[in-house]
Amino acid sequence: MPGMVLFGRRWAIASDDLVFPGVFELLVRVLWWVGILMLYLMHRGKLDCPGGVLLSSYLIVLLVLLAIIIGTVSAIVCVSMKGTICNPGPRKSMSKLLYVRLALFLPEMVWASLGAAWIADGVQCDRTVGSGIIATVVVSWLIIVSTVLTILIVFDPLGGKAAPGAPLGPQPLDSRESSQLLSGLRTAATGVWETRVRLLCCCIGRDDHTRVAFSSTAELFSTYFSDTDLVPSDIAAGLALLHQQQDHARSPPEPTEVVTRSPGPFQAADLDAELESCHHYMQFAAAAYGWPLYVYRNPFTGLCRVGGDCCRRRTADYDLVGGDQLNCHFGSILQTTGLQHRDFIHISFHDKVYELPFLVALDHRKESVVVAIRGTMSLQDILTDLSAESEPLDIECEAQDCWAHKEYRLVIVGHSLGAGAAALLALMLKSPYPQVRCYAFSPPRGLLSKSLYEYSKTFIVSLVLGKDVIPRLSVTNLEDLKRRILRVIAHCNKPKYKILLRGCWYELFGGSPEDLPTELDGGDLTQPLLGEHSLLVHGSPAYSFSSESPLESPTKYPPLYPPGRIIHLEEEGASGSCSCSPAARYTVRWAHESEFSRILIGPKMLTDHMPDILMRVLDHVVSDRAACVSCPAQGGSSVDQA
Repeated sequence: MPGMVLFGRRWAIASDDLVFPGVFELLVRVLWWVGILMLYLMHRGKLDCPGGVLLSSYLIVLLVLLAIIIGTVSAIVCVSMKGTICNPGPRKSMSKLLYVRLALFLPEMVWASLGAAWIADGVQCDRTVGSGIIATVVVSWLIIVSTVLTILIVFDPLGGKAAPGAPLGPQPLDSRESSQLLSGLRTAATGVWETRVRLLCCCIGRDDHTRVAFSSTAELFSTYFSDTDLVPSDIAAGLALLHQQQDHARSPPEPTEVVTRSPGPFQAADLDAELESCHHYMQFAAAAYGWPLYVYRNPFTGLCRVGGDCCRRRTADYDLVGGDQLNCHFGSILQTTGLQHRDFIHISFHDKVYELPFLVALDHRKESVVVAIRGTMSLQDILTDLSAESEPLDIECEAQDCWAHKEYRLVIVGHSLGAGAAALLALMLKSPYPQVRCYAFSPPRGLLSKSLYEYSKTFIVSLVLGKDVIPRLSVTNLEDLKRRILRVIAHCNKPKYKILLRGCWYELFGGSPEDLPTELDGGDLTQPLLGEHSLLVHGSPAYSFSSESPLESPTKYPPLYPPGRIIHLEEEGASGSCSCSPAARYTVRWAHESEFSRILIGPKMLTDHMPDILMRVLDHVVSDRAACVSCPAQGGSSVDQA
């Protein structure tokens, strides 16, 4: 639901967010109250020492104060459990209860200060009583400090600019008041996000590229979040509901652009050849990450294998540019690729915004010059990732009948951010190097225009694993995800705490998604709901959407597509057409870019992007397919090609 309004400003917390923190505080307070009561009843006869009367009064008053606080917190928890995300009516008394709860902090702070003062004066009483009083004072101050930290976390810098009294009905988009309000919110939001980004990235430099990246990232976040009135827990609940709704659908309709057919001999052979190349060149993409990924993949032996190289000084015969910890990186690169020192032409581990580490090596096995670009691994890389602005790419796309002397061909590879950079570099080098090839592992979706996407199919191959979120991540898809979150929580008929509990259980232990806590029943709506509109800022472009019309990207962020042809690896479980291996198997097929036009929610949406997971799956897929060749025919092939 929209954030609560307290003290005349909006806060980044809703009235149904207090169930779990309230239950936790209740548990602490009740145990605390019982402990103090037992301390008083068992040792009240030992309080006849100097200052004992004061301590006795302190314990009695603290018991009464804690009882009042327990009652208030119990009421807050009960009220917070009522209603639904978009039905806050049953929780209308929450603001009054919070005012009472905050007011109780004043006597609690005073009493905790008095207890600390009495203990500091060295009251000569029973040692157990003294220790109990000290524990009471410590617990009091811990709760007070944690409450202050919580208030700082849920403080919304834009809360004072919100319009809590905005009318509930729709307003025309050309309303001057609505336009001015939205413009003011976005300007303020951009400034706030830029401040946050600068604080999070305070350890990196302040050159021109960094400042541009700060501004670009802040503008992206403000564009995406400024037109909704959601708190973080609403988004978490929406994602949990979307995952269950997605699993409930089970078999979504295939995109209209995809024609399902049996794999022809040429297509199957082409897929096998490209998969083998992906398996080979993924080693170079992983090597570009240097020693951290190598040690992570080899936790017991990795440090021993590259430790000697970290302390050794090499006399390079080639242009090894260097960078931080170059020798450690170079040792892991040698171990990962299996190449010799003389096979490397250029290595750079300089890491800046818009400047990625990379290596250039001679691959004699494939007779190629390999350029491997590192993926996201630093704050600088994250800023580069979040720079969603696009610009024209001036390349010559009409190169025909280009010949060159038979020599080593140029192959450009990369993973994640490195995959996107590799694809762009391949596009720019296509004219001078017509035989260039690019293998992009888990590339970002928002990379190329439609025409460049079609052009790149002739020399770029992308590899995507499972539900990996990065190949589905673009501004357009994020807008679609936002709309789906708004829609599913607006139709939910369960309180938020039940959604989150069920979502956690579903993610950890699985279960049936049939009992989806929503009123949609799998049907489509033809009219937008007031619940959805209540979560949008009046006057924003998303406020007037139709549930059947697709969302378009903001004009600043045009629709972009992934590079090249796409090989998709989908897990199909232990059972399969070839039973040579009992391990989990994967379907390997060519996929259309439209299959990645929606973000899929699931526990593997992040892990499927990790380079070590991708390498492991590639190893299994290649070995399984090789085993299936020698396995007796059992009714089909493991390749599902579209």
